[in-house]
Amino acid sequence: MGYYPIFLDLDGKRCLVVGGGEEATRKVQGLLDVGATVVVVSSTLTATLSVLTRRGVIQHEARPFRAEDVVGCALVIGAADEPAVHAAVAGACREHGILVNIVDTPDACDFIAPAVVRRGALQIAISTGGNSPTLAKRIRAQLEQMYGPEYAEILAWLGLRREHIRQHVVDPALRKAYCEQLVDQVLASGSGVNVRPSVGNLLA
Repeated sequence: MGYYPIFLDLDGKRCLVVGGGEEATRKVQGLLDVGATVVVVSSTLTATLSVLTRRGVIQHEARPFRAEDVVGCALVIGAADEPAVHAAVAGACREHGILVNIVDTPDACDFIAPAVVRRGALQIAISTGGNSPTLAKRIRAQLEQMYGPEYAEILAWLGLRREHIRQHVVDPALRKAYCEQLVDQVLASGSGVNVRPSVGNLLA
Protein backbone atom coordinates (compact mmCIF):
# COMPACT_ATOMS: atom_id res chain seq x y z
CA MET A 1 0.00 0.00 0.00
CA GLY A 2 1.25 3.47 -0.84
CA TYR A 3 0.56 6.92 0.58
CA TYR A 4 -1.05 9.86 -1.17
CA PRO A 5 1.22 12.91 -0.73
CA ILE A 6 -0.59 16.01 0.50
CA PHE A 7 0.12 19.33 2.26
CA LEU A 8 -2.53 20.28 4.84
CA ASP A 9 -3.62 23.84 5.63
CA LEU A 10 -3.71 23.88 9.44
CA ASP A 11 -3.52 27.63 9.92
CA GLY A 12 -5.74 28.57 12.87
CA LYS A 13 -7.08 25.03 13.22
CA ARG A 14 -7.18 23.11 16.49
CA CYS A 15 -4.65 20.28 16.65
CA LEU A 16 -4.10 17.93 19.57
CA VAL A 17 -0.82 16.39 20.70
CA VAL A 18 -1.07 13.67 23.33
CA GLY A 19 2.22 13.43 25.22
CA GLY A 20 4.69 15.88 26.69
CA GLY A 21 8.12 14.43 25.95
CA GLU A 22 10.80 15.25 23.41
CA GLU A 23 8.96 13.68 20.49
CA ALA A 24 5.81 15.55 21.42
CA THR A 25 7.84 18.76 21.60
CA ARG A 26 9.05 18.27 18.03
CA LYS A 27 5.51 17.61 16.83
CA VAL A 28 4.19 20.69 18.63
CA GLN A 29 6.86 22.88 17.09
CA GLY A 30 6.05 21.57 13.62
CA LEU A 31 2.38 22.41 14.11
CA LEU A 32 3.17 25.88 15.45
CA ASP A 33 5.38 26.52 12.43
CA VAL A 34 2.32 26.27 10.16
CA GLY A 35 0.03 28.36 12.36
CA ALA A 36 -1.98 25.61 14.05
CA THR A 37 -3.73 26.16 17.37
CA VAL A 38 -2.10 23.50 19.54
CA VAL A 39 -3.49 21.70 22.58
CA VAL A 40 -1.24 19.35 24.55
CA VAL A 41 -2.65 16.72 26.89
CA SER A 42 -0.04 15.27 29.21
CA SER A 43 0.66 14.98 32.93
CA THR A 44 4.24 16.15 32.36
CA LEU A 45 5.95 18.53 29.92
CA THR A 46 9.44 19.18 28.65
CA ALA A 47 11.01 22.50 29.59
CA THR A 48 10.28 23.81 26.10
CA LEU A 49 6.60 22.92 26.28
CA SER A 50 6.38 24.44 29.75
CA VAL A 51 7.71 27.73 28.40
CA LEU A 52 5.27 27.67 25.49
CA THR A 53 2.44 27.04 27.94
CA ARG A 54 3.44 29.92 30.23
CA ARG A 55 3.65 32.24 27.25
CA GLY A 56 0.19 31.21 26.07
CA VAL A 57 1.51 29.84 22.79
CA ILE A 58 -0.08 26.44 23.44
CA GLN A 59 -2.90 25.19 25.65
CA HIS A 60 -1.96 22.51 28.17
CA GLU A 61 -4.26 20.04 29.89
CA ALA A 62 -2.29 18.47 32.74
CA ARG A 63 -4.13 15.16 32.95
CA PRO A 64 -4.51 11.80 31.18
CA PHE A 65 -6.06 11.64 27.72
CA ARG A 66 -9.85 11.50 27.38
CA ALA A 67 -11.68 10.39 24.25
CA GLU A 68 -13.58 13.69 24.07
CA ASP A 69 -10.27 15.57 23.71
CA VAL A 70 -10.27 14.85 19.98
CA VAL A 71 -13.63 16.51 19.33
CA GLY A 72 -13.26 19.62 17.19
CA CYS A 73 -9.68 18.85 16.17
CA ALA A 74 -8.49 18.94 12.58
CA LEU A 75 -5.61 16.59 13.37
CA VAL A 76 -4.35 14.54 16.31
CA ILE A 77 -0.88 13.22 17.09
CA GLY A 78 -0.18 10.53 19.66
CA ALA A 79 3.33 10.95 21.10
CA ALA A 80 2.90 9.56 24.61
CA ASP A 81 5.09 6.47 24.15
CA GLU A 82 2.39 4.42 25.89
CA PRO A 83 0.69 1.73 23.76
CA ALA A 84 -2.56 1.77 25.75
CA VAL A 85 -2.84 5.55 25.45
CA HIS A 86 -2.04 5.43 21.75
CA ALA A 87 -4.71 2.79 21.18
CA ALA A 88 -7.25 5.01 22.94
CA VAL A 89 -6.20 8.05 20.88
CA ALA A 90 -6.42 6.17 17.59
CA GLY A 91 -9.80 4.67 18.52
CA ALA A 92 -11.29 8.03 19.49
CA CYS A 93 -10.08 9.63 16.26
CA ARG A 94 -11.51 6.84 14.13
CA GLU A 95 -14.84 7.16 15.90
CA HIS A 96 -15.00 10.87 15.08
CA GLY A 97 -13.41 10.71 11.63
CA ILE A 98 -10.34 12.74 12.60
CA LEU A 99 -6.93 12.32 11.00
CA VAL A 100 -4.51 10.72 13.46
CA ASN A 101 -0.80 10.00 13.55
CA ILE A 102 0.68 7.71 16.19
CA VAL A 103 4.43 8.14 16.46
CA ASP A 104 6.43 5.11 15.30
CA THR A 105 3.25 3.07 14.71
CA PRO A 106 2.41 3.25 10.97
CA ASP A 107 -0.40 0.68 11.22
CA ALA A 108 -2.30 2.97 13.62
CA CYS A 109 -1.89 6.07 11.44
CA ASP A 110 -4.11 7.71 8.87
CA PHE A 111 -0.99 9.50 7.62
CA ILE A 112 2.73 9.44 8.25
CA ALA A 113 4.83 12.55 8.77
CA PRO A 114 7.63 12.90 6.21
CA ALA A 115 11.10 14.27 6.78
CA VAL A 116 10.90 17.88 5.61
CA VAL A 117 13.32 20.49 4.29
CA ARG A 118 11.86 23.97 4.90
CA ARG A 119 13.14 27.11 3.24
CA GLY A 120 10.43 29.70 3.76
CA ALA A 121 7.50 28.79 1.55
CA LEU A 122 9.57 26.04 -0.07
CA GLN A 123 8.94 22.63 1.48
CA ILE A 124 10.48 19.39 0.26
CA ALA A 125 8.94 16.31 1.85
CA ILE A 126 10.69 12.93 1.87
CA SER A 127 8.93 9.68 2.72
CA THR A 128 10.00 6.05 2.64
CA GLY A 129 6.47 4.83 3.39
CA GLY A 130 7.54 4.06 6.94
CA ASN A 131 10.16 1.54 5.76
CA SER A 132 13.21 3.54 6.81
CA PRO A 133 12.85 6.88 8.61
CA THR A 134 16.64 6.92 8.92
CA LEU A 135 17.07 6.92 5.14
CA ALA A 136 14.54 9.76 4.89
CA LYS A 137 16.62 11.77 7.38
CA ARG A 138 19.82 11.10 5.41
CA ILE A 139 18.19 12.29 2.20
CA ARG A 140 16.87 15.36 4.00
CA ALA A 141 20.41 16.22 5.12
CA GLN A 142 21.60 15.98 1.51
CA LEU A 143 18.77 18.22 0.28
CA GLU A 144 19.51 20.76 3.02
CA GLN A 145 22.97 21.14 1.53
CA MET A 146 21.57 21.52 -1.99
CA TYR A 147 18.87 24.03 -1.06
CA GLY A 148 20.23 26.54 1.43
CA PRO A 149 18.46 29.28 3.41
CA GLU A 150 18.76 31.66 0.45
CA TYR A 151 15.92 29.78 -1.25
CA ALA A 152 13.43 31.28 1.20
CA GLU A 153 14.31 34.76 -0.05
CA ILE A 154 14.45 33.65 -3.68
CA LEU A 155 11.01 32.08 -3.53
CA ALA A 156 9.51 35.15 -1.85
CA TRP A 157 10.96 37.29 -4.64
CA LEU A 158 9.66 34.93 -7.33
CA GLY A 159 6.22 35.14 -5.78
CA LEU A 160 6.23 38.93 -5.99
CA ARG A 161 7.40 38.88 -9.61
CA ARG A 162 4.77 36.27 -10.51
CA GLU A 163 2.02 38.45 -9.06
CA HIS A 164 3.41 41.45 -10.98
CA ILE A 165 3.29 39.42 -14.20
CA ARG A 166 -0.28 38.26 -13.49
CA GLN A 167 -1.39 41.86 -13.09
CA HIS A 168 0.27 43.17 -16.26
CA VAL A 169 0.14 40.33 -18.79
CA VAL A 170 -3.24 39.21 -20.10
CA ASP A 171 -2.12 36.42 -22.44
CA PRO A 172 -1.85 33.15 -20.41
CA ALA A 173 0.84 31.72 -22.69
CA LEU A 174 2.95 34.86 -22.34
CA ARG A 175 2.47 34.88 -18.56
CA LYS A 176 3.72 31.30 -18.43
CA ALA A 177 6.71 32.16 -20.61
CA TYR A 178 7.71 35.09 -18.38
CA CYS A 179 7.40 32.99 -15.22
CA GLU A 180 9.46 30.18 -16.73
CA GLN A 181 12.10 32.70 -17.81
CA LEU A 182 12.39 33.99 -14.25
CA VAL A 183 12.81 30.52 -12.76
CA ASP A 184 15.26 29.41 -15.48
CA GLN A 185 17.48 32.43 -14.83
CA VAL A 186 17.37 31.88 -11.08
CA LEU A 187 18.35 28.23 -11.42
CA ALA A 188 21.05 29.04 -13.97
CA SER A 189 22.61 31.54 -11.56
CA GLY A 190 23.17 28.98 -8.82
CA SER A 191 22.00 31.02 -5.84
CA GLY A 192 19.60 33.20 -7.77
CA VAL A 193 20.75 36.39 -6.03
CA ASN A 194 22.85 37.72 -8.88
CA VAL A 195 20.10 37.56 -11.51
CA ARG A 196 17.61 39.69 -9.66
CA PRO A 197 18.71 43.12 -10.93
CA SER A 198 18.38 42.05 -14.58
CA VAL A 199 15.21 40.04 -14.20
CA GLY A 200 13.78 42.72 -11.92
CA ASN A 201 13.43 45.00 -14.93
CA LEU A 202 10.97 42.59 -16.49
CA LEU A 203 7.70 44.47 -17.05
CA ALA A 204 8.90 47.27 -14.76
